[in-house]
Amino acid sequence: MPEVLLIKTSSMGDVIHNLPVATDILAKFPNASIDWVVEESFSEIPVMHPGVKNVIPVAIRRWRKHLLEKKTRSEFSIFRERISEKRYDIVLDTQGLLKSAALAKFAHGAICGYDADSAREPLACLFYDRKLQVGRDLHAVTRNRLLAAKCMGYSLEDLPLDYGIAMQIEKMPERAIFLHATSRDDKLWPEERWVELGRKLEMQIHLPWGSARERERSERLSGLIPGSVVPDRLGLRNAAELISGAAIAVGVD
Repeated sequence: MPEVLLIKTSSMGDVIHNLPVATDILAKFPNASIDWVVEESFSEIPVMHPGVKNVIPVAIRRWRKHLLEKKTRSEFSIFRERISEKRYDIVLDTQGLLKSAALAKFAHGAICGYDADSAREPLACLFYDRKLQVGRDLHAVTRNRLLAAKCMGYSLEDLPLDYGIAMQIEKMPERAIFLHATSRDDKLWPEERWVELGRKLEMQIHLPWGSARERERSERLSGLIPGSVVPDRLGLRNAAELISGAAIAVGVD
């Protein structure tokens, strides 16, 4: 039974893009045991995959703001204990960054990652025991899957793309979700366009949010779109269920 540790810490989209790797590995090695290192704020995502046994949260984003604090040292010590609890057959870093490669070094096992021409940060390959070439022009999902396949010696030819998410979904054909938030202001869609679309759709519009600023935008839009709803702040799993159950989801990022 191969013991596999996946290193894909952030951001949200990158973590989601890595889910098919777990599905592929289990399709080829049904008895594999898969653990996953991920940023604490995205830890709900790998939990949604029934094939991921243990999720090991890390808090690089938070720790680097408080490097000298006792709490940071204590939490990092706990992380080191968890990641080194057992020996892995494969430690697979699909992130290809210096930070992810450095985290992989705390695990016990052979580290596999991209070679210098394939990694997003070429110096990361200095931490790897096996360095594999994967085209940088490929989609992120394909890159992740190919790296795992090359590392573990299987082909993707007979493997359909499957994110493996297991959720109980209540279908709501009269519901539309507007995902107006984005990582940069220059990617925002004008609010008047959201209002125009919301008024044209004869559906109940839900306007989820994740920050105080996004909540303010949701409330502004809701005030101009009749019958729309601003839900309470949702965890990632609840947000995924809300989106999956909707008839329409509109986003910008």
